Amino acid sequence: MLRLIIKLFAHIIATVSDNFYQALANPQSVQKLVQKEIIQLLVKSEYGNYLGIQSINDWEHIPIVEYEDIHKWIKSGVANKMLTPEPIIFYEKTSGSGSAAKLIPYTKSLRKSFSQMFCVWAHDLIVNGANFSTGKVYFCISPKLGDASAIQSGVKVGLEDDSEYLDGWLRWFLSPFLVSPPGINRIRDPNEFKEKLVNTLLVEENLEIISIWNPSFFKVHLDYIQANQQRLAAQLKNKISTERYQLLLEDKINWSKLWSKLKLISCWDSANAKEQANYLRSLFPNVMVQGKGLLATEAPMTIPLIKAQGFVPVLNEVFFEFEQQGNIYHLHELEKGKSYSLIISQKGGLYRYRIGDRIRVTHYYLKTPCLEFIGRTETTSDLVGEKLHEDFVQDVLNQLPLEGTFFQSLVPVRIPKDHYLLLLDHANLPAQIIAQLLDQELMRSHHYQQARLLGQLSPPQVLISAQIPEIITNYRMRQGIKWGDIKHQVLVTTPIDQELLNLLNYA
Repeated sequence: MLRLIIKLFAHIIATVSDNFYQALANPQSVQKLVQKEIIQLLVKSEYGNYLGIQSINDWEHIPIVEYEDIHKWIKSGVANKMLTPEPIIFYEKTSGSGSAAKLIPYTKSLRKSFSQMFCVWAHDLIVNGANFSTGKVYFCISPKLGDASAIQSGVKVGLEDDSEYLDGWLRWFLSPFLVSPPGINRIRDPNEFKEKLVNTLLVEENLEIISIWNPSFFKVHLDYIQANQQRLAAQLKNKISTERYQLLLEDKINWSKLWSKLKLISCWDSANAKEQANYLRSLFPNVMVQGKGLLATEAPMTIPLIKAQGFVPVLNEVFFEFEQQGNIYHLHELEKGKSYSLIISQKGGLYRYRIGDRIRVTHYYLKTPCLEFIGRTETTSDLVGEKLHEDFVQDVLNQLPLEGTFFQSLVPVRIPKDHYLLLLDHANLPAQIIAQLLDQELMRSHHYQQARLLGQLSPPQVLISAQIPEIITNYRMRQGIKWGDIKHQVLVTTPIDQELLNLLNYA
């Protein structure tokens, strides 16, 4: 019965998929249509009036912006239709650079863009992917741990349910397949969140799909199950089969047998998430672990297609521009093997918005370039999705009692568990006290807070030694870097080498 419903769903969304494939064959003309649609929204907004935009001929007069350039327009955008003539239905929170958090406005048109992207992705999986039979799926966007419900200009901030990213008919159709504890996004305590979620996932023997952001999110919950296996097994003995009860009691749980029907894990698998995605592949060798592509709070940008063997841009919903050495290129002008910085215009009020991501053109599918995410353009550290920005980290350090400290550098560390290490040459307070204060300040970052509360990140540590600057300098010089080229960063964006970490620990 469920298999028939899955086939029916594929039939219903086939037109959306067909239209998308036609767009991939005509990227230049389709992008022009999307650009015209978006410019009409801008023309009818106060922001467009302020810029003097009257038609698509004025496109080059629209400034390329970052969030800080337009945040005042966003905060006052509900009553006066500042950025878009469409009503704002909710705001979603994401991490900012200079500020602790960004609020991204959502309109019905932007939500439709996410829905269209979802339909194309789902159709591809049903037609070209695994033979799904139950359709049972766990979707996770981001738990709202530590966040109280908020209102911005009379509009709610955040979602009560992850399905609110999709249009109403999609939410209705998918509801029988969704695996999620009722009200889980209203939970504020991280341990309660883990407890309810793992109970629900363990009971669901027919789970076929897990969709998450960072793969470490799933690993944290697997670790929680392993650490509490005796108690969980006792709780669920009458709710799961005898075979799965015995699997749950094994010294080292065989995860692929515990969820034997699992066919797909969708998660980030590029840049800093690559190793963690490969770890999930080792735990579930017979499961497709599929990269998400570029899917951000601001917009759906690329999606994986099985036939394309890569990530194709959502070119019929988002207008793309690409920056390289000060020059701007359009989608059809990109060259294979070249890297670019991404600028997007979407249907929720963000125009020529520098998203902060860098992509590489891997190959072409039909007539459209496939885009691989290769990292952030700004100075950002992102171990598990926390997205710490250099400006924000500098503000955090300015809040700490570090009088008399000359050297300050926050470094990501992967061993033994992901965390941050603050390196100081001098401090008047004990390292433990500074570490606690550092953690409190970093918690102002929305995604850092989520990662800490879920256990994806361990508490930060602080190392104080007058020898630290010299040790780092000597280490870099041994790597062939000239003394004059060595720059001590406030925020290091790549995890520290184990050899260097060992040297610092002996300082």
